[in-house]
Amino acid sequence: MDTITWQHFEQTDIRVGTIVEATDFPEARKPAYKLVVDLGPLGLKKSSAQITKHYTKEELTGRQILCVTNLGKKQIGKYISEVLVTGFADENGDIVLAQPAGKVPNGSKLM
Repeated sequence: MDTITWQHFEQTDIRVGTIVEATDFPEARKPAYKLVVDLGPLGLKKSSAQITKHYTKEELTGRQILCVTNLGKKQIGKYISEVLVTGFADENGDIVLAQPAGKVPNGSKLM
């Protein structure tokens, strides 16, 4: 594993946001949802996430998650993703969301 400097790590902007909307993304090559995430002072941001194995759209709404906010926009088909939703692959390669252990203000930065 390559080592990075503390300054490189500090450049990664990881923030807490609350999912306010989750909809199907039928145009995606792999099963995914389109998400709208409230990042507090950063506003509402869109993302696509391949998290359909562990989560329904209904249970995602209101859930706080960790997002990388400074990677720039990424086009996924006709959809523009503005933040990267973070998670971990389980034993089958399906994504389990990274979440704070307790409720924190939207937009809080990972320290």
